[in-house]
Amino acid sequence: MTAAVCETSLDAPVDVRFTAAGIPLAVRYDGRVWAVAAEPLHWFTRDSWWLTQRTVPVGVGNVVDIEHWRVQVRLGTSSAALRTFELRRDPLAEQWLLESITDN
Repeated sequence: MTAAVCETSLDAPVDVRFTAAGIPLAVRYDGRVWAVAAEPLHWFTRDSWWLTQRTVPVGVGNVVDIEHWRVQVRLGTSSAALRTFELRRDPLAEQWLLESITDN
């Protein structure tokens, strides 16, 4: 018997709370606070600027690095089921997006 993995793709705005070191602690999504329950994964990808043809004034800063976090979260008690949230923040954006949810 194999476990079924259910993944939902979204691009929903979320609020992310970070430690002083910049590591996610919790994610507010759909009116609920999900606590980070395991060591998160962090990486960057590059925006396809040649496709978007985005232009910005000189000196604005980094406009191509897309920041990602993959966090395992749960609601409330430690006995609640884990879910995996993949978070993304686009260049120059202040808002984090919940890119996908996977039920483990």
